[in-house]
Amino acid sequence: MSKIKLLLDVVEDMRSLADSLQALADAMTQGDAPEAEPVQKTAPSPPTEPAVTLEQVRAVLAEKSHDGKTDAVRELLQKYGAPKLSAVDPKHYPALLKDAEVL
Repeated sequence: MSKIKLLLDVVEDMRSLADSLQALADAMTQGDAPEAEPVQKTAPSPPTEPAVTLEQVRAVLAEKSHDGKTDAVRELLQKYGAPKLSAVDPKHYPALLKDAEVL
């Protein structure tokens, strides 16, 4: 196909698209479009504490270890039954973070 033929096909497709968009706009202004279902409002949930992530705990423990408290950090991890941070159960992250901040 020649480039001119391809360009003419593109122009024809764009005109078809424009016609479809015009029909859609006309239908929306006339109210022919189906209305959205009303959204039921629910009571706002009470604010929850943001979840403590592994990265947050790691940052605090790294800082404490850098400050020379490596042995205390190891003991803290053993308190939560893990030889290393990645082995600590995520449900213990908030308590571990609080304990680490106290060091």
